[in-house]
Amino acid sequence: MISRLLPSHVACAESREDDAPPGTLYPEEEALITRAVPRRRREFAAVRACARRVMGELGLPPAPVLPGHRGAPRWPDGIVGSMTHCDGYRAAALARTSDALALGIDAEPHAPLPEGVLETIALPSERGRIARGGTGGEIHWDRLLFSAKESVFKAWNPYTRLELDFTEADISFRRSPGPSTGGTFAARLLRTAPGLPTVFDGNWLVHEGIVVTAIALPAPRPQQR
Repeated sequence: MISRLLPSHVACAESREDDAPPGTLYPEEEALITRAVPRRRREFAAVRACARRVMGELGLPPAPVLPGHRGAPRWPDGIVGSMTHCDGYRAAALARTSDALALGIDAEPHAPLPEGVLETIALPSERGRIARGGTGGEIHWDRLLFSAKESVFKAWNPYTRLELDFTEADISFRRSPGPSTGGTFAARLLRTAPGLPTVFDGNWLVHEGIVVTAIALPAPRPQQR
């Protein structure tokens, strides 16, 4: 799923399995979840198994993936990346900084948001678009909006190390022609940061009960003399 939403220079891995192979976690990672419930331990290990597979695709040695600022994963030098997990799905995406400025991916169950959440995360303009029916009734546009905002935050935060509120990005969706359950989105940022565009373009897909969103900001091209 996730590879369909990202350019070819982004390496991806995903899994629908709950359990990672024995020995997946490094001691430093194990130390972070010693008191976690079994479900959290399985998710934590499975998504890191995906991350290790992607490291291998990029020719990198396997390494622990430890949390940094605001819990964002810390990647090897010269690498940007993002991870996500929800019930029944885990994924990781990595790219070299020569190819990508920032990455953000998110997966959610394709179901309506709990009552009251949309009012917390959405701007009036976004709520209005959802109230008018989005672009198709079988898509849970409120959940898709939440996922897209998570992807925006995951692309923004590691690069800027600044907070970005849910209401600081105005997101609009476009559906692909035909019977597709996917498309694109544009996130207009209401807060600026040096080096980042004011609009994040992304892709989305709904498949087998999961909604996935992804953003890959291209690395700036060297100026030609």
